Amino acid sequence: MAAALLFAGQGSQYVGMTRDLADAFPKAGQIIERADELLGFALSEICFNGPADTLKETRYTQPALFVHEACILQLLGDSLRYEAVAGHSLGEYAALYAAGVLDFESALRLVQLRASLMFKAGEKQPGTMLAVIGLEDSQVVALCEELKAPGQVMVAANFNAPGQVVVSGDADLLRSSIDKFKQAGARRVLEVKVSGAFHSPLMEDARTTLAATIADVEFRDAGVDVYCNALARPLRAAPELREALIRQLVSPVLWTQSMRAMHDAGVRSFTEIGPGKILQGMLKRTLRDVSIDGVDTAEQVQERLAASSTSSS
Repeated sequence: MAAALLFAGQGSQYVGMTRDLADAFPKAGQIIERADELLGFALSEICFNGPADTLKETRYTQPALFVHEACILQLLGDSLRYEAVAGHSLGEYAALYAAGVLDFESALRLVQLRASLMFKAGEKQPGTMLAVIGLEDSQVVALCEELKAPGQVMVAANFNAPGQVVVSGDADLLRSSIDKFKQAGARRVLEVKVSGAFHSPLMEDARTTLAATIADVEFRDAGVDVYCNALARPLRAAPELREALIRQLVSPVLWTQSMRAMHDAGVRSFTEIGPGKILQGMLKRTLRDVSIDGVDTAEQVQERLAASSTSSS
């Protein structure tokens, strides 16, 4: 039975993340300390103690998530067996790290730049995102086209699970459209607390700057299949992975499509690496005949290592 690792993106963070990993495993403490050095600020302090309002700022959230996920990967090491990886939005950087495409330092520096650029793009062009619950994907795409005027931005940005699509674009337009989505049959429409219109054309300036840096970073061929957000199909070649990562900032996250493509390829076991259970919930709404679990805390890492040791003895 083929297995896949999944890596969460923004929205999964919580105050206290990585603290128990650092307390339980000296190796995790060293990784977090190294991250602080590379970033030039005490990310560990924000992760451990917050406050929540600071941790949820894009410029801090994204490095925090990557470091948390990288710690778990390092701690589990060879106990993990997987043939495919995917990461939701920011999580794609951890997926590339897990696949051997990027090393830790390169991935973290790209994440830091991405987070800073996205934060600044949101300040320059105010945008937001709406979670639309209860409509078909095609309905949401059609409504985005119908409700926006020429020059306005409103696009389907995240296809998370059947009946759950996130829309991204101009803040005023999206907020004025909430009732129209509900009138079209959406059960709920919730504004997502983010600092900009991610995965939309409003991120083009950020994409251009990030692309120049990505072009200078060494990408290696992947050791396992990487299902990239922008394409929802497996890639291994370094040039293709580089191009897909550049496209990601302004392209929709094809998560539902990626999970179904993995399933079609024979993946039946999924493990979410990182904070929370958001991806596990999405997957349960997308696929039926699969096993789903997650590794977030030090206790879960220890359980996983113990199970691996038992099975190999």
